[in-house]
Amino acid sequence: MADMIRVEVAYALPHKQKILSVEVEEGTSMLEAVRQSGIEAEFPELVLAEAKFGIFGKASRAPETDVVRDGDRIEIYRPLLIDPKQARANRAAKAQK
Repeated sequence: MADMIRVEVAYALPHKQKILSVEVEEGTSMLEAVRQSGIEAEFPELVLAEAKFGIFGKASRAPETDVVRDGDRIEIYRPLLIDPKQARANRAAKAQK
């Protein structure tokens, strides 16, 4: 039997946040750990195939192959509503009025 590790899966919307703790086998990929957490039941609108992931704020380029370690917090990122550079430009333009 493989050793088990504990990881957390976090997702947040402006009105609802959730951090789920899950035990997975050592060697489990980031994406598989997220699936095993059941986070999709909490957020039915979440489409894992389109989501971006990271661990402690560091984005993952390959969540299907990146292996999680004991104590990791996997974060599921929402898409940006507006490009940060454009948001700054909009605020600067508004401040000049």
